[in-house]
Amino acid sequence: MNGGPDGPPAISLWRDRRFSRFWAGQSVSQVGDRITELALPLIAVGALNASANQVAWLTALIWTPNLLAIVLGAWVDQQVRKRRLMILADLLRAAGMLSLPAAYLLGAVTLTQLYAVAILAGAAGVLFNTAYPPFFVRLVPRASYVDANSKLSASRSVSQVAGPAIGGALVQALTAPVAIVVDALTFLVSAVLIGRIAVEEPPVAATADAPSLLRRAREGLVFVVRHPVLRATLGCAATVNFFTFVAGSGLIVLFASRSLGLSAGVIGAALGVGATGALLGAVLAPVISRRLGVGRSIVVGAVLFPAPIAIAAAANGPLWLGAGALAASEFFSGFGVMLFDVNLNSLQASVIPDQLRSRVAGAYSTINYGVRPVGAVVGGALATLAGLRPTLLVAAVGGTLSVLWLLPSPVPRIRSLAPAPAGRAAGDADEDTRPVRS
Repeated sequence: MNGGPDGPPAISLWRDRRFSRFWAGQSVSQVGDRITELALPLIAVGALNASANQVAWLTALIWTPNLLAIVLGAWVDQQVRKRRLMILADLLRAAGMLSLPAAYLLGAVTLTQLYAVAILAGAAGVLFNTAYPPFFVRLVPRASYVDANSKLSASRSVSQVAGPAIGGALVQALTAPVAIVVDALTFLVSAVLIGRIAVEEPPVAATADAPSLLRRAREGLVFVVRHPVLRATLGCAATVNFFTFVAGSGLIVLFASRSLGLSAGVIGAALGVGATGALLGAVLAPVISRRLGVGRSIVVGAVLFPAPIAIAAAANGPLWLGAGALAASEFFSGFGVMLFDVNLNSLQASVIPDQLRSRVAGAYSTINYGVRPVGAVVGGALATLAGLRPTLLVAAVGGTLSVLWLLPSPVPRIRSLAPAPAGRAAGDADEDTRPVRS
């Protein structure tokens, strides 16, 4: 069986204690992540007087382990206890974070340690994310995939709205290194809650001629490339990620400050208002999915995510107009990315067979996340050569064109995540998904 139960859920996810525990752990952990996103670079700048380039490397190193996700995913697929790996990943991240305030109190924190913690956190994140797909389909009934992803994405959106404010207050009151203790504690909470969730984890078939690690990694990549749904969605996701990272939050903030003349307070307020779009998108994604269909919702999200960057890029005139354009851009973009992510994650969960989930997740992450630092570098070079406004417009247009991956594929015709017809063989073109034509 490829996924969770095929029938409707017996009870609402609101009353499902197992999912509630997992959701609570992830919600707490997301807030902790937002605190660290603020506190980690502040340690580098405040305690170590790091340069802009050194801070940029700190961010890049967090993403670097994703380049090895394809191999790690192949290894995870052969492990029986995926839940234990997720707990291990949380504990590793907590230990890495706790090492920073300890070193700070001893006066021994260094840039090298910050880099090491960034790499450890990134690698543990890859471990968690590759073990997560098999765990998710055992935790959530198939009919509730969109609902579950909506709730998890809503928590992420809330963390993006409230997290920076909480992080700023903690950094101001406790200093950045001490504030990171809070993030470490959130990982411990997540580990404890996941440890209390019982899921059935079927044994992995062991054979004498089991393929090598690299061969399993290759199988995951080949499955993605040959599967019409996964190939199209990966092409779309990687393209939109590349171009949105060409714009990058840093360039948008720089544009708002230098070109629009907005103060830091106004920029923060505009981004905060804009972040509510992501929360609204996460909450409404299941409703829109039922109205438009899963596939069309992904298509709309693929356009609505990058296109609003052009609103900010085209802004000019009074300060209130620039602030409004920035807020509108962030609002619609946040709404679009949640509509895209919630439905895409649910569709992927329904089309990947159990024995390939982690290695496919690894192959997907290597490409999808691997383009992000490349996009950031290209964006910086383009902004230097052509200016901030043209760079943002290129990001908006290029990101919107990512929808061209989806239009000729089966994705727009998929209305729901109905079970595959009886007798359908594993690995068929639209595995476990029966597209319902409009």
